[in-house]
Amino acid sequence: MKKISIEMAVVTACSVTQCGYNTDSACHARAITVGDNVHPGCDTYFSLSGSDFHSKAKQRQAGVGACKMSSCQHNYDYECNADKIAVGQVMSRVDCLTYSQCAS
Repeated sequence: MKKISIEMAVVTACSVTQCGYNTDSACHARAITVGDNVHPGCDTYFSLSGSDFHSKAKQRQAGVGACKMSSCQHNYDYECNADKIAVGQVMSRVDCLTYSQCAS
């Protein structure tokens, strides 16, 4: 496998404990995708329970690979330019809590 090294916003916290990538309130996906241009949801989220949790890559910290929320002040060319983000539950959705709508 070829490895690449790029700068990206990191996911410093995830309070969605039922996500398959969450261990100890941290996201361990390689990178997440945020949004559908309407809601800043974590498109990488998937629900697992019990001993099925993804925990083999505990040393890895997730980054934000892409952001489809063109209305976010941190979005530049569909990439997140925030230093860090947090993910959490907003009503029934799993969203980027760092999302901030651009000033009109």
